[in-house]
Amino acid sequence: MTTKISVISPEYKGAAMVSELVRRIKESVTPISEDLEIILVNDASPDDTWTEIQKVCSDDPRVKGINLSRNFGQHYAISAGLKYAKGEWIVVLDCDLQDKPEEIPNLYAKAMEGYDIVYAQRAERKDGFFKKMSSSIFHSCYDWLSGQKTDKTIANFGIYHSNVIAEYNKMPETARSFGSLIKYLGFRQTAIPVIHAERPQGKSSYSLLKLLKLSGDIIISNSNKPLRLAVGLGISMSIISFILALYNIFAYALGIIQVAGFTTTVFSIWFVGGLLLFVMGILGLYIGKIFDQVKGRQLFIIQDKINIEE
Repeated sequence: MTTKISVISPEYKGAAMVSELVRRIKESVTPISEDLEIILVNDASPDDTWTEIQKVCSDDPRVKGINLSRNFGQHYAISAGLKYAKGEWIVVLDCDLQDKPEEIPNLYAKAMEGYDIVYAQRAERKDGFFKKMSSSIFHSCYDWLSGQKTDKTIANFGIYHSNVIAEYNKMPETARSFGSLIKYLGFRQTAIPVIHAERPQGKSSYSLLKLLKLSGDIIISNSNKPLRLAVGLGISMSIISFILALYNIFAYALGIIQVAGFTTTVFSIWFVGGLLLFVMGILGLYIGKIFDQVKGRQLFIIQDKINIEE
């Protein structure tokens, strides 16, 4: 009996690459196992991605399609695909062909050495300057705030044992980041260098606003250091204010200060007011995430399914 392999790919603005992606996945995985399923998850793409998915699904029942009711985001689309994955080993890769399907056999071979998770390490990223710079900034900030060490060359592309995915599917976090949640699970992990391809067409759908939102979600969901920093900042300001108060009392008693300074008073009010709003903003972000979580809404909503067995 051959090992069943599932390949999950979230799809957004990838209509022109769907058939090529499926063809290359089949060519790469078939030598490993004929027992293959490919799950393409359309994240409400505004182009003809769902139409193209329907075509490839009609040609081969091993190709399965999921159409989300609206745009939930890449990590939620991945979660939707993982819910229906039946393989002993599950591969996750992007739809833009920068994650080369030809690397899947290498990931699988490394997993056979006794690993539950094998990440694809992009030794030389073929992304634009803005994307590489924003990735570096995010990882630096996240490492500092979380106290963890992350690898900016690793994204979602990798192979994962079904035991890992079973535990991932149990996690109900609404602020969803596939990579950070997988890392939290533990298991036997490693990474191997892979070739990262140029994007054949189009550009990344991650705008600056989307990147900032995703970064904020990941940091707030995985670290409480901003709260501790806010407490430390408040204590520091209290100590400084107490010292300044003592100085003003002695200065007034010694005749150094004879007329109260209007400018320093106004500056102090604005500074302390801004500091309070900053700290309240951090608290508000955490409370907002708690609010989102306790509502208990679906992580994603599926509108259509093709070749999917419940």
